[in-house]
Amino acid sequence: MKKSIDGKALVYCEGAFNTPNGKTAHGLVRFTERYDIVGVLDANYASRDAGEVLDGKANGIPIFATIDDAIETLGASGNTPGSLVIGLAPDGGRLPQEAKATISKALEMGWNVDSGLHDFLTNDTALMAIAAKHNCRVRDVRKTPDRDKLHFFTGEIEKVDCLKLAILGTDSALGKRTTAWLLVHGLRDAGQKAEMIGTGQTAWMQGAKYSMVMDSCINDFVSGEIEHAVVSAYKNESPDVIVIEGQGSLMNPAYPGGFEILAAGRPDYVILQHAPKRLEYDGFPGYKMHSLTEQINAIEVISGKKVIAITVNHEDMGEDEILEVCKQITLETKLPAFDVLKYGTKELVALVKERVI
Repeated sequence: MKKSIDGKALVYCEGAFNTPNGKTAHGLVRFTERYDIVGVLDANYASRDAGEVLDGKANGIPIFATIDDAIETLGASGNTPGSLVIGLAPDGGRLPQEAKATISKALEMGWNVDSGLHDFLTNDTALMAIAAKHNCRVRDVRKTPDRDKLHFFTGEIEKVDCLKLAILGTDSALGKRTTAWLLVHGLRDAGQKAEMIGTGQTAWMQGAKYSMVMDSCINDFVSGEIEHAVVSAYKNESPDVIVIEGQGSLMNPAYPGGFEILAAGRPDYVILQHAPKRLEYDGFPGYKMHSLTEQINAIEVISGKKVIAITVNHEDMGEDEILEVCKQITLETKLPAFDVLKYGTKELVALVKERVI
């Protein structure tokens, strides 16, 4: 088994696991090369298996009601973590006040703490005093690097001549990152050299080697940081395929991500993630989602590139509905539709391999 980058970790997700606000925890439970996830904190699902709650497939990651419960149980099994990772991803990226007691306890235990929220733990003098006392590392993944470390767009991406794919979405909190990872792993299993470009804090936490955090990057440098990540992956890894994780959607009122990915990442093709049962944009009642055909048209007009497949998020669907929904999407859009989380990536990988340069 491949050794994780930062060792054993407990994920804080109180009140948010199995909801859109827990998507960072979901990503870590499903896959990460950065940590060895040994447990999740959320009293709503205490004593259950995280994989079983999330995907109906047990993965051996227990859920605990409190950090004290986790310390006792994990200590007894020799799985005491060295890190607490904040697995929340709420609108606005704010840290709940009640989370600070758990963070304080973790620091007192000598654990490192990683957070991907906009509320920076390193600005909290009380928490940092505890961290200093116990020699703990605290990382704010969304903290923007100094300007002299950021990159401006140069056009060097035009030298990248491997296949570039963007996994965009029709909304936020939709599964774009999960689909991107599944596709990367599927391509690797099929003998292709594939690299993931992470564009959010969770991808970094999952160990994406080439990453930037788009939603906290200074606007002038967003395109340059995307380009730099893609060019670095190309130069250093010589991949057959580069898969770029999308952010938000072109038409989400609060998270209109995707424009910079299309402009700076310059994908050859787009794969579009979609949740057919969603009627309104995530977190914004009254903001009706644009139709799938409108969103496909917007992407193709802006980028001049084709959407080649739809990947389906099966939220609020019964298992017996999924394949029929995929069929209806194909009839509507004339594009193949796949639920890669439920049924795997074999068909999507075959579609992509046909386009490898």
